[in-house]
Amino acid sequence: MCILINARKEDIMQISLLLALQILKLFAIMLMGYAIVKLGLLKASDSKALSVVLVYLIMPCVIINAFQVEATPEVQKGLALACVAAVAVHILFIGITIPLRKLLHLNAIEQASCIYPNAGILVIPLVQVLLGQEYVIYCSAFVAIQLILLWSHGKFLLCEEKKIDWKKVLLNINILSILIGVALFLLRIELPGSVQDVLVMMNNMIGPVGMILAGMAIAETPLKRIVLTRHNYVTVVLRLVIYPLLTLLLMKPFLDLAQIPHADAILLTVFLPSITPACATITSMAQLYDRDAAYASSLYVLTTLLSIFTMPCMVFLYETLI
Repeated sequence: MCILINARKEDIMQISLLLALQILKLFAIMLMGYAIVKLGLLKASDSKALSVVLVYLIMPCVIINAFQVEATPEVQKGLALACVAAVAVHILFIGITIPLRKLLHLNAIEQASCIYPNAGILVIPLVQVLLGQEYVIYCSAFVAIQLILLWSHGKFLLCEEKKIDWKKVLLNINILSILIGVALFLLRIELPGSVQDVLVMMNNMIGPVGMILAGMAIAETPLKRIVLTRHNYVTVVLRLVIYPLLTLLLMKPFLDLAQIPHADAILLTVFLPSITPACATITSMAQLYDRDAAYASSLYVLTTLLSIFTMPCMVFLYETLI
């Protein structure tokens, strides 16, 4: 028992260190975006062009690259478990937000920030170190489900549309990228090495570009609005504490029902994204659709900063209770 407890303590310390380093790197890049606006080289509104690059060019490459793995029966079963669990998590998040939006007076950006976590930028490096590269494919299940919902329900929420235009959703470049990625995975088609190299290069851009965008978006926002606005912390508590705890309760039945090896590790790749800060893409979407991108970025920055304290605690609870 002592050995197990010590191992868990080491895992928590490792996660804390990895997360702290990752956040410091991302914040350093965000400060660059902040600086180029403050120095007058660009305007905050210029970040809209960067949003187009991120959403329509970088993200499709990231999606397709995630599915470039060998489709063994074990991987397929694990991916199916991760997909079902990811769908359940998103249904939970959307379902609980419906009554909370009126109770807590949440606007569209706050609702989207609660529902959609930052699944890719922080989670993939953690999974690579803690579980191994072979488990990264299961993170893509959560990312794929999130992207489908983000560009249907999320866009519907942010744009305050009366109904979802499913034709536009299905023709969205990110949804098409998911379909292409899944098709290549199921048909076991491996892209040429040079093409994979390009995808990997684009994949590595998502973090830096997303943070430069966030820095530019908040450059013209007073810091008091980010740190001292009490209502911001409603979203912070929901995204970093309440929703992760609800996800933790949801994971237990999945583990009990799953009859595949390493189900606990696979479900951890679903749990980790659910405890991350607000999704960076919300800032990009807010910029694209002329919403309050500065406020979206403020929530992103605040939740990202505080997640260094909440994520290790949530992982400790997962290891203890699951």
